[in-house]
Amino acid sequence: MGSPRDDAVIDPVAGTHGPAWVDTHCHLQLGPEEPGGVLARAHAAGVPWVVCPGTNAATSAAARDLAVAHPGEVFATSGLHPHEADRWDADGDAIIALAADAVAVGECGLDFYRNLSPPDVQRRVFRVQVQLAVELDKPLVVHCRDAFADVHTTLEEESAGPRAILHCWTAGPRWTRRFADLGVTFSFAGPITFAGGDTVRLAAAAAPRHRTMVETDSPYLTPPPHRSAPNEPANVVRVGEALAAVWAMEPDEVARTTTATALAVFRG
Repeated sequence: MGSPRDDAVIDPVAGTHGPAWVDTHCHLQLGPEEPGGVLARAHAAGVPWVVCPGTNAATSAAARDLAVAHPGEVFATSGLHPHEADRWDADGDAIIALAADAVAVGECGLDFYRNLSPPDVQRRVFRVQVQLAVELDKPLVVHCRDAFADVHTTLEEESAGPRAILHCWTAGPRWTRRFADLGVTFSFAGPITFAGGDTVRLAAAAAPRHRTMVETDSPYLTPPPHRSAPNEPANVVRVGEALAAVWAMEPDEVARTTTATALAVFRG
């Protein structure tokens, strides 16, 4: 299915102005609308390519199908979300097979807020997927909620920090600095735009700029003023603008920086 090219960073969308943005995490296969229209609006907003993560065998296969249908625009990952970690015995073989041609392993990780799968099962299945990413030499898309210490320990023990993408990062500056010492890449989503997002903005201020990306986590976490509407990749521009305000930089410069990081992470 290929990897993003260097030329994807250079204003590839006719009729747009300024550097391109990248939505590094959007679940197109879970949205209420056919992806064609969503991708067209993304292009018009200056978002020429996106990363579509899998969360189980079915959604990983659907992400693969979208990447095949939209070459150069959609890049798929393959993984099992911690909410469904107890499905590894059923889904694991398919996820491993799909990961061979994906741009990353994941979305995987730990979620001790909802605990929809038992914590011990989450830990085991997360470690298996970390090891898979190391074996395949691919990036690792990590979901972490109320599990910062355990995720940190696993990445450190598996020497996987430099390949880890902490998606929709919402911890504060202390954990941000601790994870930064492991060499991770941070990805910020809609919460950086929320009125109550001060902790996320403090984290963004502490994150290394050359290891930071932006995402939407579509169809979730829509930025204001349309919080009740399904999110979509075009809104990653709003996330980037909020990050620019935190960094006291022009949005175009943040677009160049975060897109260069996305290329470095996902090009393979």
